Amino acid sequence: MTNRKTLNLRAPSDEKIDPETLNKKGRGWKISDKRLDELHDRAREMKRFASPANKALSEKFASANLGRYTFKRFAVVGSAIVDFNCHNLGMAIMIEEDDANEALDKRRDKSLEAVGIRVMRIKAAHILEDMDAVLERITLGMRMRIDDKNKRRSENRSPYKPSGANRRDTAE
Repeated sequence: MTNRKTLNLRAPSDEKIDPETLNKKGRGWKISDKRLDELHDRAREMKRFASPANKALSEKFASANLGRYTFKRFAVVGSAIVDFNCHNLGMAIMIEEDDANEALDKRRDKSLEAVGIRVMRIKAAHILEDMDAVLERITLGMRMRIDDKNKRRSENRSPYKPSGANRRDTAE
């Protein structure tokens, strides 16, 4: 029998924290700790038993130089597990296998898009047959997301104020 390492938990601290003001896990998605732990466990299992299409696309992402835009495999986003997620772009890639549930997929896509994450769906057969076309489509999707983010950033920027105008000039 082999010796297994065990997880040592720290003793709870004596600090009083208001639980309503603290979003511990889930990055503000208001998901219970139990549900979030189940999602992470399921994502780990999905990584272990990934489909051939997922493995092939993962290898391409690992070898590609995408700069600051990296795709994380089987990422937990809210209450969904997406095949690939680029947090910087707010973009998720879902690989459609043969046994897809369209109603569930539409509902999941709608909830992700409601919080600003664009979902791109790619058929597994396309990945295995023509990887170059798939990578081109992903690249175009990334460029569109970058343009969208730049456009929103420029719309939110305050208008240019001339350097000569300040409070003292307007108070007179």
